[in-house]
Amino acid sequence: MPTADAPPKSRREEYADATRQALISAAAELFAAEGYQQVGIEAIARSARVTRGAFYHHFADKAELFDALIESLQASAASRVKTAAAAASKAKRISAGIREFLEVCSEPVYRQLVIETAPAVLGAARSREIEETHVYGLLIHSLTASHAGSEKARMNAYLAARMIGSMVCEAAQLLDGADDPAALKAEALKLVERMVGTLTAEKSRATPARKSPRRLP
Repeated sequence: MPTADAPPKSRREEYADATRQALISAAAELFAAEGYQQVGIEAIARSARVTRGAFYHHFADKAELFDALIESLQASAASRVKTAAAAASKAKRISAGIREFLEVCSEPVYRQLVIETAPAVLGAARSREIEETHVYGLLIHSLTASHAGSEKARMNAYLAARMIGSMVCEAAQLLDGADDPAALKAEALKLVERMVGTLTAEKSRATPARKSPRRLP
């Protein structure tokens, strides 16, 4: 729906958006089912019910389409994490977001395409950039927000956020094929939340409460 400041889209623009989204959705389904390397542009266009020319109108090649797909999956993940965190009490927001992120990472399409395939296709640097624009960025912001005056503390919080995100992704991969996924998930959450608890405790110690002004007798 257009905002008050933006003019409504023309039918041509709406059709172009719908075509682009159809290509992304078709690619997600095909890449998850058959693997990125096994799927060609012709198959994606056919599945999206568009022409090959329409594909090239929106994307230069398959890699550019995959990049857009990963952006879409990460944006959706970030939205879910933000919603889960917002529904929790202030003290539990980071934990609630991490729990939801583990749920996202456990879903087959996200796990296969974002965690496993994206680094190989897009490269580690681009994958990291997309992560930090979306779902990892939320965690990084949560842990670094109170360290505005300390470069070292901010860097440590950034590193911790990356490590926590990696722990969640690794736990999700281990869940696939585990004898008792529910027990493993619970244990993984305990470990991650313990690490977050340590970090937030350190933040509290690093920022002592202000003393009330001394009253004169």
